[in-house]
Amino acid sequence: MNIKSREVTNTSLLIYNPIRKENMPEKRERPEEESNADSGEEMEAKFDDGNADDKIMTTDEAKSTPSKSKSNSNKSYYSPELSNQYYSHLFPFHFLHEWLSYDTSCSQTVAKKSESRPSNKIFSRREFSFSGIDDSGKEVYLRYLSFSNQAELFDAVKKEKPRKIDIGAVFSHPPKDHKAIQGSSYRKFAPSQCELVFDVDLTDYDCVRKCGCSEAKICLKCWKMMGMAMKVMDSGLREDFGFRNIAWFYSGRRGVHAWVCDESARTLSDAGRSAVASYFEVNLGTDKNQNVELYTPLHPSLQRAYKILEPMFISDIIPVDKHGVLGLEEHWVELLSSLPDAAAVVRDQLTKKWKKDASTPEEKWAELKRYLNVLIGKGKTEKKSKQAKSMSAAERSKIELWPVATVFRFTYPRLDINVSKMQNHLLKSPFCVHPKTGRVCVPINIKKAEEFNPFDVPTLPQLMEELDSFELDGKTVEHEWEKTSLKESFVHFQKNFLEPMWKDLKHAEREKREERAALIGDF
Repeated sequence: MNIKSREVTNTSLLIYNPIRKENMPEKRERPEEESNADSGEEMEAKFDDGNADDKIMTTDEAKSTPSKSKSNSNKSYYSPELSNQYYSHLFPFHFLHEWLSYDTSCSQTVAKKSESRPSNKIFSRREFSFSGIDDSGKEVYLRYLSFSNQAELFDAVKKEKPRKIDIGAVFSHPPKDHKAIQGSSYRKFAPSQCELVFDVDLTDYDCVRKCGCSEAKICLKCWKMMGMAMKVMDSGLREDFGFRNIAWFYSGRRGVHAWVCDESARTLSDAGRSAVASYFEVNLGTDKNQNVELYTPLHPSLQRAYKILEPMFISDIIPVDKHGVLGLEEHWVELLSSLPDAAAVVRDQLTKKWKKDASTPEEKWAELKRYLNVLIGKGKTEKKSKQAKSMSAAERSKIELWPVATVFRFTYPRLDINVSKMQNHLLKSPFCVHPKTGRVCVPINIKKAEEFNPFDVPTLPQLMEELDSFELDGKTVEHEWEKTSLKESFVHFQKNFLEPMWKDLKHAEREKREERAALIGDF
């Protein structure tokens, strides 16, 4: 970060609020080689917190490293020089401004980086924060930044060179003036609106990941759990709450973020946000206590979730080449041991049977459910139904819900609920570069969520190489990101999120005009 060190007593965290501008570059230039003592050294920046092989690379190292090598799938491709080039030439400031302004006038033309739009009362009161490392190696965290327009934001990012950008709430006054406002006796500085956001992280699935990954390490096998979470969350937000403008983003490392942008979501109180987030919470147990708390009758939202998740559980969790839950003996023995005590006879019978037969994981799952149904009286034979008569209602319910609980334990969304509860919570900016991986926080097409591959997300060296090798061949491009592999996800964001949101905003404005006209009799 382009920040000079200042002495601060008893702290390494510097917080201040600069307002700086400088001219934007006309064309992309190669990053100059640093002459300081650290330019040839590798600085530690672990992608997997327990893996010392993950490092921040210098510019030359990053450019010479294959960006999609599966053997290096958890390595970092970040360098400050390449990051600066990305923010100068590829970061879609126009998308961020058009989106966060919630102003239909922003949709008339696509903003250019050099274009200075008039101040928007929502965008200009939005909090941004930058974080990075200053010249002395101290951590720097700049809160309560705000910008009148897109050009100011671009200038500040280019000047400060942040490693990470976070976005916060829209406040009653521009956050850069917060000190003056807080000292006023007649003005109050407080958040007025913010998107309802959700954060799902694979580290919260460590107790059920049987692919060998844990903490920050990920692979395609456990990443499937993120696709499952997105499908359940998106359907619930749309069908149960009626939200329409929902954008999903890759976090850049090991998770996903959802931004719910309907006005009804943005203006929710903290209590309202907690209520929505809690609606999606299910007690999924722990390593020591694997009991999932479910009750009959199963809530309709959970019925829908089970309908979504069970096919994915069968295809991506139980096979031997996935997590092996019913594909490897050690795992299916563990699964059978989690059956309720009242189903001990099923556990014993299937343990003996499966040790001898060669049934597939899918066949085992179907057989297990069939045995349980017969045990609780859902079978057709009279003898089996009599066995169910001696069972208590609580035991019957627990056995009946066990398949649902098992599917949920491996696949149901595990939210960081604290991210969703507060209006003034900060969340990593979409489209930014994750400083631990060098990958871009790209939009995710929710209709193809199960196909999303985090290791296919462009890295900084890959993007610079694509820019250098791009040939126009008579084509015209308005933005440099159109020359790179960012194009597909960025165009998806524009076509499937921004444009529908603009239509909803225009419809809402038209309704407000008609309502005002009706009140004054001006038809």
